[in-house]
Amino acid sequence: MFRPTLRSTTRILRGTTPTSFLNGRLAAYRFLSNEARSKIQTAVDSKPVVLFMKGTLDAPECGFSRAAAQILELQGVPHGKLQTYNVLQDPELRTSIKEFSEWPTIPQIYVNGEFVGGCDILLSMHQSGELETLLEDKGVIPKVEEPATTAPA
Repeated sequence: MFRPTLRSTTRILRGTTPTSFLNGRLAAYRFLSNEARSKIQTAVDSKPVVLFMKGTLDAPECGFSRAAAQILELQGVPHGKLQTYNVLQDPELRTSIKEFSEWPTIPQIYVNGEFVGGCDILLSMHQSGELETLLEDKGVIPKVEEPATTAPA
């Protein structure tokens, strides 16, 4: 059933794979065209924070995308510094972004052109405070000044 589709969009590699943990195994790997790679790179570079998600910020179409959007909102990422792409509107983007980042799931978050991770990574970083630090260091959100404490007299 899927065999004709796989022949047209994937290549079978033996011994030469994109990641080392697959060495020696038979693996199917879809090669991303230079045009698709260029379009995704342009999208990733379009704003300081880029979120590839299912649905939109106003109407996420999966729980993980909703969680990623909520985390970015909780962090105070301004809408002017955030660009989202609905992968459900473009099947080619939906498959290509996974290969581009070498990350198998959506949503995917990029900060200043660097891949951060998916919802699980974003949530973990949010809970530990790493996400706030990253966003501050990259100039996405303003740094919060610690109030000066005075020693008791």
